[in-house]
Amino acid sequence: MAENLQALYQTRFIETGREKRQRVWKTLCSSFFDKLIGEHQDVLDMACGYGEFINNVAARKRYGTDVNPDSARHLHPDIQFFQVPSGAMTGVSDQSVDVVFTSNFLEHLPSKEACDATFAEVLRVLRPGGRFIALGPNIRYAHKEYWDFYDHHLPLSHLSLAEGLRGSGFNIIRNVPRFLPYSMKSNTPSTNFLIKIYVKFRLLWPIFGKQFLVVAEKPELTRSW
Repeated sequence: MAENLQALYQTRFIETGREKRQRVWKTLCSSFFDKLIGEHQDVLDMACGYGEFINNVAARKRYGTDVNPDSARHLHPDIQFFQVPSGAMTGVSDQSVDVVFTSNFLEHLPSKEACDATFAEVLRVLRPGGRFIALGPNIRYAHKEYWDFYDHHLPLSHLSLAEGLRGSGFNIIRNVPRFLPYSMKSNTPSTNFLIKIYVKFRLLWPIFGKQFLVVAEKPELTRSW
């Protein structure tokens, strides 16, 4: 499985351009995600890929998980890496992080059961009041392009994701149906200036956005019956 991922992602991200992705995510973090998260948080990037997000986000401590062994060599030295699947994040301690982030990952899970197992692990590693930030293609607005990737399995909209998260015990605190464009493979201009303009002017999101942004929170207190 790891070998298949290595081959698939090496081909895919060479086509997309790793340097472009790092540059775009650096701007997205400084212009949007750093403010959303806060710099004094311990952040875990689940399915971190080549580290585009976790390398650039401001945080007190940074962690990354992925099943692809290639991920480790692309991460900054201060990032602690765990080569583990999302449904069994062995080595990541209970209630050890303030934020779990994932981007364009949940659609790769093989089933709703695997997604539920992932949600349970996110709940486990988050501190009470911690947040789960999920970014991904919204099947409602990207239904044509969604299946262009061989490893897409699980179609999710902003509504179905929110429902699944609530069923797993999260509270939804923000749900944006249309946030970023679907893919970086397009020829749409992506200079730092234009990215900053885009994230600042939210009237542009419903026009170009095909990815949801869902922020869920782990309750401060566990119910007792």
